[in-house]
Amino acid sequence: MIAERTAAGSGALIGYLPVGFPDLQTSIDAAVALGENGVDVIELGLPYSDPVMDGTVIQKATQQALANGFRLRHGFEAVAAITARIDIPVLVMTYWNPVIQFGVDRFADELVDAGGAGLITPDLVPDEAAEWLAASDRTELDRVFLAAPSSTDVRLRQAVERSRGFVYAVSTMGITGARSDVDSAARSLVGRLRTAGATSTCVGLGISTPEQVAEVLDYADGAIVGSLLVNALAEGGVPAVARAAAHLATGK
Repeated sequence: MIAERTAAGSGALIGYLPVGFPDLQTSIDAAVALGENGVDVIELGLPYSDPVMDGTVIQKATQQALANGFRLRHGFEAVAAITARIDIPVLVMTYWNPVIQFGVDRFADELVDAGGAGLITPDLVPDEAAEWLAASDRTELDRVFLAAPSSTDVRLRQAVERSRGFVYAVSTMGITGARSDVDSAARSLVGRLRTAGATSTCVGLGISTPEQVAEVLDYADGAIVGSLLVNALAEGGVPAVARAAAHLATGK
């Protein structure tokens, strides 16, 4: 999908929402609304008790989902329900501990059965990912590793060589959340990833306007938006998410 959008000259818009917020069915409906309003790839977050990378908006949403009884099986149920209704890739974003606790091979098999496209693993570095590399090779799931402005050239090469689908370029140092300016370090980081051999790089953390989407897609293959969409869901439900997605898509 990302390659298709890039070839068409628009680049891809990737939208993040957590499973189970404000409840399971609404989170499914909201994800479907993203796909129906210009989002090309869905990033579905699994709520976790120690979300070290997430900002306050996403932390609050995932904590509510956990308080409402979210269980890991709900993530697979959500992926299956979404992919049954819309034909776009659904990636799961998860911290690594839940995957280990569930069983790496079992997790991969369940995700494939649900129609998922792969995993984004923010706290798993490529040189410690042997079990996941083997499971994703066996199941042909995509695997997305992160690269930051502080990453060494060696780390960038590892992320490029071992990612499949795209490399997630973190545009700013810190946690997720909408910012008035997308860090200029993102452009430099994408350039370094290209030098390291990356053919598909998407930028996330801090993108919240169509203008920022357009700015990022001028030099990257995809723009990832999360906090703005989660906030829209919190304040206005599924209709607000649909409007926010459609508005962001005007930047493609």
